[in-house]
Amino acid sequence: MSLDISTLYLVAALVGVMLGVMLLFFGRQQKIPTLNWWGAAYLLGAISIGVWTVAGPLLRDTVALALNAVGFVACGMVWSAARVFHGRKPNWLALPLGAAVWLIIIVCPPDESSTMRLTIGAGIVAAYAVLTANELWSEQRKAMRKRWPALLVPILHGFVLMLPILLGYMLRADGSSFRSAKWVPIFAFELVLYAVGTVFVIFMLVSDRTVKAHKAAASIDPLTGMLNRRGFAEATARVIEREASTGRLVTALVFDIDHFKSINDRFGHAAGDEILKLFAIVVTNTLRTTDLSGRIGGEEFAALLPCSIEEAAVAAERVREAFAVSGITAEDAPVETTVSIGAASGPPGTELEVLLAAADTALYQAKRGGRNRVQVAEEEPLSPEQDRRRPAVWPAPAVRQSSVMWPV
Repeated sequence: MSLDISTLYLVAALVGVMLGVMLLFFGRQQKIPTLNWWGAAYLLGAISIGVWTVAGPLLRDTVALALNAVGFVACGMVWSAARVFHGRKPNWLALPLGAAVWLIIIVCPPDESSTMRLTIGAGIVAAYAVLTANELWSEQRKAMRKRWPALLVPILHGFVLMLPILLGYMLRADGSSFRSAKWVPIFAFELVLYAVGTVFVIFMLVSDRTVKAHKAAASIDPLTGMLNRRGFAEATARVIEREASTGRLVTALVFDIDHFKSINDRFGHAAGDEILKLFAIVVTNTLRTTDLSGRIGGEEFAALLPCSIEEAAVAAERVREAFAVSGITAEDAPVETTVSIGAASGPPGTELEVLLAAADTALYQAKRGGRNRVQVAEEEPLSPEQDRRRPAVWPAPAVRQSSVMWPV
């Protein structure tokens, strides 16, 4: 059974138009610029193929070759889509550069330069493909096993758009027409399958990005920008497991801003929110980048430090001192900003909830001891079912109220 080549290419163009419109529709509906760029690229590529199929025999050679320049613009738009996907701006100067080079080449005589034109055309497509793949690679290398098919999208897109040019001039037999080649029906059918398959890959990329964004939003406290309780628990579980595999200790810190209710009562909740945001900044800037911190509820914050309890207590003291001298004011009056901190450590692999329970016990002891201090738990926690243990009150005479209580 023989297939009409023009019909196959027309079907491919119509499918491309349909998919392009679908991508543009979802891009507008979901406000995803990347889909808009990919949709526009599909439309341009489909229009190029459709016009070339329907009116190709009637067009002059120069006009037909110029029409193929639209394919180069589509390749540039795929590259721009990859840039937009990563939050970067499209390169408007480089976007039509490939098409401009192609138009310059096709007006250069003599006719013997057709091979050079094809080589330059293939090089333009390859350049856009490399640029697009490089954009995707910058993120794909972190999750290569799950999303490696996305790297094929730019290369296949440019390759398929250029196949009518490359194959039409290089693989047809001498004296034969392009449409009479036996491989053309296979290519046309493959073009349809490719167009549909590529859209699935595009939606995979966008869907994966959306899921990650929603997951991140569910793990972040909107007021302070820190991890919320859920995000903190998930992140610290990985750290605890990693440190336990090498036998290293971790220490949990629990922070509670002193007299926070009275701040809300005196100055309003807006001032209380500013205090919370200030403390989040103090914790983030004071602790190390390897330390995890989050807001676990109300005015209560927590941190997990991959170090011994002695080192963690020193870090906690730095936080306490930095917050105490922050100098925030409300209604032209200074606001006292102090924090009580409880610290607890345990054997390698101790669960987070166990550590937090022990640190919380030490925190309440610090509150009862006068606030604005760091308190270390007396004993290592053993199980989450244990009653809260009594924290240590180390014999440290002549120590100021706000200092860490260490054994002499």
